[in-house]
Amino acid sequence: MGLQTRMFLLIAVMFAVLYGVITLVGTILGVGSALVYIIIALGFILLQYLISPAIVGWTMKVKWVTEQEEPELHKMVAELAQQAHLPKPKVGLSQINVPNAFAYGRTQKDGRICVTQGILKLLNRDELKAVLGHEMSHIKHRDMAIITLLSAIPMILYWVALTTMFSGSSSTNSRKKSSGNYGLLIGIGAMVLYFITNLLVLYGSRIREYYADKGSVELGNQPNQLATALYKLVNASARSRDKKAQKQVEGAKAFFVTDPTRSMTELSELSQIDRNRDGIIDQYELLTVRQMDVKLSFWAKVAELFTTHPNMLKRIKQLASYSVAA
Repeated sequence: MGLQTRMFLLIAVMFAVLYGVITLVGTILGVGSALVYIIIALGFILLQYLISPAIVGWTMKVKWVTEQEEPELHKMVAELAQQAHLPKPKVGLSQINVPNAFAYGRTQKDGRICVTQGILKLLNRDELKAVLGHEMSHIKHRDMAIITLLSAIPMILYWVALTTMFSGSSSTNSRKKSSGNYGLLIGIGAMVLYFITNLLVLYGSRIREYYADKGSVELGNQPNQLATALYKLVNASARSRDKKAQKQVEGAKAFFVTDPTRSMTELSELSQIDRNRDGIIDQYELLTVRQMDVKLSFWAKVAELFTTHPNMLKRIKQLASYSVAA
């Protein structure tokens, strides 16, 4: 199933769940209290959406750099923005040693692309441009807005669960007391759906990562360059002894092109692709991946459910399909 189709279906399912729960609450318990909590939840999401760029910039120690300070970086971003038909994003350098890159911003006109100090020393120009293309695609696809919107649904379900579970417990109104048992059941159901929809938000995040990889290729980057960049980032994170820096970015890993906290597992998996052990994934190795039957263990499948990034072997295999198509 295509990436766009899966994303549309996911959004439809999420809002169908929300509509069903709100309709049920409104029918059995009355609409008023449920709407109050929905408004509160949406208010929190709106606040998060407005202030999150400032929080990300502060957390990641972003310093905005001029063309004079980083001419090559600015040139690559400008070229990609032109190819993507977007305004040129702001370019930042994160004072973090963990090699990685990330993009954020409220809208396409508010786009910001940042790289860490470590990644500039690790990747060559083509590999770095492929990573920047991935981040540019996040901006083009409005991923921050989409994921923020989706994340509102679990929050709404959480507030619905809280208010319905205790809706009739302290009321003296006989009608409300009689609906208390229904409220408890609905609340438990909403809490279960809260957990499930959180998993669906993570699934949506993984789809956006696949989609950004594809977007980088569509912007003219070679799939094997992006695959090699991902491999090098995983390798560097796995071998890093700077545990303090890795712990520092724990809360922001969803923004990164790779998840540093999964690097040890991913390095073990990717070693079977780099057959000549030269530290890169060349075109031949990438085409070989296309023929591989990627089978994950039960625990690997379970672990992926709780992550913002796809399993790296599956991700590289998807990149291989773009290479063949090209």
